Amino acid sequence: MESTNPNTLLAEYIKLIQQFKLPGIDASAILESRRKDIEALAAANTTALTGMQSLGQKQMEILTATMTQLQSLVTQQSGTETRPGAGEAVQQVLHKALADMQELAETAYRAQSDSYAAISKRVAENVEELKAILRPAK
Repeated sequence: MESTNPNTLLAEYIKLIQQFKLPGIDASAILESRRKDIEALAAANTTALTGMQSLGQKQMEILTATMTQLQSLVTQQSGTETRPGAGEAVQQVLHKALADMQELAETAYRAQSDSYAAISKRVAENVEELKAILRPAK
């Protein structure tokens, strides 16, 4: 394969389609439809990437906050006798971490849903375009 550049691939695809003149089929409409497919995939990939970056950033924030809170609790306890509420404080920190993990799962779900919606929309558009292209001329 000479190139995997999307623009080069699309240009080669255009040349191939234009070579064949089929009666009743609008080649330019087919090409436009494929261009829209590529744009929809690019948009879905961008949405997925943005979601994954957001997820990674949130994970780092949660880890940093949890470790800071636990370090603070350990530092407070190291210089004094063990207080009765120390276990409860650790439990609160861990509950907060679990709530944050649930938020991460929701963020991942939203990113996947947005990507799926972009692809689904393009598939529906593609079906309508194909119907219009294959509809007999009047």
